[in-house]
Amino acid sequence: MRRVFLILSMTLLAGVASAREKPRSASSPISDEAVRLRATALLQQMSPEEKSGQLSIHFDFAGFPQISAKVRERVEQGLAGSVLFVSDASSANQLQKGAVEHSRLKIPVLLGFDVVHGLHTIFPVPLAMSASWDPNMVEKAQGMAAAEARAVGIHWTFAPMVDIARDPRWGRMVEGAGEDPYLGSAMAAAQVRGFQGPFIGSPGHVIAGPKHFAGYGAALGGRDYDEVDLSENQLWNVYLPPFKAAVDAGAGNIMSAYMGLNGVPASANRWLLTQVLREAWGFQGFVVTDSGAAESLITHGVANDAQEAAVRALQAGVDMEMVTITKPGVFQSLPAALAAGRISQVELDQAVRRVLEMKIRMGLFENPYVDEAKAAVVFADSAHLEMARIAAERSAVLLRNENRVLPLDIHHIKSLAVIGPLADSPRDMLGPWVFKQNRPNAISILEAIRARVGKTMRLDYSEGVRMPARLYPSPFQAIEGPHPPKPPLDEAEEIKRAAALAGNADATVLVLGEAQDMIGEQASRSSLELPGRQQELLEAVVASGKPVVVLLMSARPLDLHDTQPAAILDIWYPGSEGGNAVCNLLFGEATPGGKLPFTWLRSAAQAPTFYSHLTSHDPAHANNRYWNESGEPRYPFGYGLSYTQFGYANLHVERPVYAPGESVTLTVDVRNIGQSAGDDVAQVYIHQRHGTSARPVRELKGFQRVTLEPGETRSLRFTLTPDDLRYWSAATRSWLQDETQFDVWVGDSSAAPLSGTFEIRRR
Repeated sequence: MRRVFLILSMTLLAGVASAREKPRSASSPISDEAVRLRATALLQQMSPEEKSGQLSIHFDFAGFPQISAKVRERVEQGLAGSVLFVSDASSANQLQKGAVEHSRLKIPVLLGFDVVHGLHTIFPVPLAMSASWDPNMVEKAQGMAAAEARAVGIHWTFAPMVDIARDPRWGRMVEGAGEDPYLGSAMAAAQVRGFQGPFIGSPGHVIAGPKHFAGYGAALGGRDYDEVDLSENQLWNVYLPPFKAAVDAGAGNIMSAYMGLNGVPASANRWLLTQVLREAWGFQGFVVTDSGAAESLITHGVANDAQEAAVRALQAGVDMEMVTITKPGVFQSLPAALAAGRISQVELDQAVRRVLEMKIRMGLFENPYVDEAKAAVVFADSAHLEMARIAAERSAVLLRNENRVLPLDIHHIKSLAVIGPLADSPRDMLGPWVFKQNRPNAISILEAIRARVGKTMRLDYSEGVRMPARLYPSPFQAIEGPHPPKPPLDEAEEIKRAAALAGNADATVLVLGEAQDMIGEQASRSSLELPGRQQELLEAVVASGKPVVVLLMSARPLDLHDTQPAAILDIWYPGSEGGNAVCNLLFGEATPGGKLPFTWLRSAAQAPTFYSHLTSHDPAHANNRYWNESGEPRYPFGYGLSYTQFGYANLHVERPVYAPGESVTLTVDVRNIGQSAGDDVAQVYIHQRHGTSARPVRELKGFQRVTLEPGETRSLRFTLTPDDLRYWSAATRSWLQDETQFDVWVGDSSAAPLSGTFEIRRR
């Protein structure tokens, strides 16, 4: 029997060697059987220490030589199977050389990086791209981001973030798709397809890593890292669907969350990571913790020491630990846990197999290195900048446009004032999760306007006020380095000067919002007011009496205190081509067509507020949920204006009655009733009138973005699938579809008035 085993092992090892000599076709994935056999051959040779090494991902920062030296040493020893934060081809190749030429088993390393919305070419932040309501565009943008990442040797991105965010005080909502699970699911799937391509290992693509599983966006009070308590209703119907969509789209990795979910830390939650993710959903990839989340099980109080933390995480379903910058992590104690009988060989091998199989699927054994000259070619691809501009234009949301002040008439305006602390700040245009080591492109709004119209009109500029410093340092401050100092500014005098410039100009462009480091990780805010003295600047400029266009750079609703400038255009953090895109929008070369992916609150006192709430026991006061102020939001979910106008008519549900399990078909006519071409997003909402559980007053269940010429009418067709009409009921602890009546609305926001009905009933 032993002789047979040895012959089989030699055969498997020969298969691995021949695979290195005969690269597979790049146009198709390697077969599941071949992947399994090659992983088995490697597992049979590995020591427990080498196995645990494959289950750790270590930080490697070029600016921290001591950390880099330690990481490279562990790679050469076969004790670090994955490395984080390497994003240049030369360093990537050096690491791979250490792995495939010096380690005993010559297993290449998996290189991961936070390619959240671009690497060198920066696209609008994810929340902005979700405001485009255009999954095809988002897929293309993330495909280009993946191409840049793969060119420098990156194999895996810690994105997309698919956490639902219903409290805008939470800073990380910038990385997601907003408050709605249907829109969030569409964006999650689109990003996974963009990052990964048609299959894992597709040329020019990377492994997608949806995060943070699960419920991180529901942190108490919007406070980052705080605990999460979610009912079954919320978890299954709101917070899990985008993750399910990402898994169904083929995501190769899932990142577990830091925080505790209903009292159990997510990275030690076997129900979540095994019973739901793998057994119910059929996930076949690998699970990685967020940074230090396995070790933090000790802090949470569910593990007594490092070994117990490692055991709890592994047995819950974690396959890889992301260590912190300065600590070795807890998974290095797994060999001792194996020797002590606290984990089984099967449990350890199962996690290692998942990591090895991903490396095999990515083709790293055949091609561990990258062409160091190729990155410059990919970075210089003009199509990437063009897509960045298009994405910024399609993501912008027009919130206000009194007397049609926008677009500005470039032929009649002789003088323009450009004012604000963010008007000439190229770094802030890019948003968070952008790193200077990748030489990101950036152009400020002032630069772009000056280049576009500086010779045809007088341009005056004032910074107005300064952005206040963060109360606590940014988590990326050590990587980014200190901001260059600015000369002192007398803000009171500069506000007066800015108001005077506005009064002497034909129109003013006022750029306000939050600096890029005021949003993101560790950037929750207790207030939604404009930081610093921006509100004072806004009021002074509006008081000039001249038309004022406010450009908001943010990724959460901001409270402008009922100040009413002529126009408000939310440009988010628009990316590398944001300046040029904003110019096109200001002067009418592009028309805004984005829609809000969240409910725009009037103040932080309303948080959390979302459109798809349940009906109160007292419906007449359902919107009066705040004892000292109205509960009505400033702008509803799905809201956004255009430079033209649209009308909706002829909503028709194909049949009045459908049997359970049937799809419901409806049509509606959309007409451009304005004077110029433009985009609108037709949105379908439903409400289940009665059933086993109470259901939200409205739920998004379909959308289409369309471009219409003046006077053009388009008939749109929507299909509501059985999945769209079912829900998780806490009463039965299962998915179900009730026999009931439904209301349906179609229009340009969640406040759409055009309505119809249909019924689900057994015949």
